[in-house]
Amino acid sequence: MFRTSLKNIVFLTTILLSSNVFAVEFQGKFIQGHFILGKTHPDSKIWVDKRKVKITEDGYFVFGIGRDRKYNITITKEHEGNKERIVKKVLKRKYKIQRIDGLEEKKVTPPKEVYERIKRENKIIGVARSVESDLTFFKKKFINPLDKAIVTGVYGSQRILNGKPKWPHYGIDFAAKEGTKIKAMLDGTATMVEPDLFYTGGTLIFDHGHGVSTLYMHLKDIYVKSGQEVKQGEIIGTVGSTGRSTGPHLDVRLNWFGIRLDPATVLNLN
Repeated sequence: MFRTSLKNIVFLTTILLSSNVFAVEFQGKFIQGHFILGKTHPDSKIWVDKRKVKITEDGYFVFGIGRDRKYNITITKEHEGNKERIVKKVLKRKYKIQRIDGLEEKKVTPPKEVYERIKRENKIIGVARSVESDLTFFKKKFINPLDKAIVTGVYGSQRILNGKPKWPHYGIDFAAKEGTKIKAMLDGTATMVEPDLFYTGGTLIFDHGHGVSTLYMHLKDIYVKSGQEVKQGEIIGTVGSTGRSTGPHLDVRLNWFGIRLDPATVLNLN
C-alpha cells in the first residue's frame, strides 16, 4: 500500500491522466528542500524536468526539490505511447540565520595547503552521491538516528562562522553526548566510509536506491565497512566532534543525487 504516515509533512495528490484511470500519485509537499515519493503504473516512463527516473516493479519513483529552486517542476509520464505533463509550482521557504563562533580559523577559512585535500574529499563524496542503484529502500518510512536528541541546527539556514557568511547548512544537527550510539535511518548499502574528512570528520554515506542517499557526519566511531549492507535501526557508529565541530553532535543529510534535501521531510522530529 502507498504509505501516508509522515505526520505534518505529507499530503497526497492524485491526478488522473488517462481514460483507463492510471494515476500519478505524489507523497510530499512541493516546497523547496522536500523529498517527493511518487507512484504510477509500473509500465510507465517518468521524467522529472528532463531527467528520466527509475520506476520500481510496483510503480514507485522518487525525486527531490533543491533548497533554492525558484521555478516549477514538470513531471512527464509516458504510458502506452501517450504522454502527459504535470506542472507543479514550487513554494518558497524562509530560512533561518545561524551564527557559530569559536571555530578554529583554519576550519572557517582553510589554509591553502589543505585545498587539494578538500577537493579530493569533495570528489569522493560526489561520487558516492551519484550512485543510481536498483535498491528500493527509499519507499520505507525513515526513523530518527538518535533517541531523544535535541535539534540544534536546521536545514537551509545561512551559516555565519566566526562572523563570516558561509554556505547554508544542508542537514539537521542533533546535540548528543560523545559516544551516543547512532542508528541507521533506513536500510541501505554503505557507499562511503571515511574516518577523517577535513570538514565532516568521521563520515558515512548510504545508498537507498534510485539516487537517494543519507549522510552521517562528525562521527567518533564507525561500525560499518564500505559496501556493507545495513538494516534500519542497526548501530552504525557513535556521536563525535570530529572535523569542523564545536562540540559533540550528529549532522545528518539527505540527498537525491546532487540535490541536497531537508531530512526533516522524512523524519519525525516532533
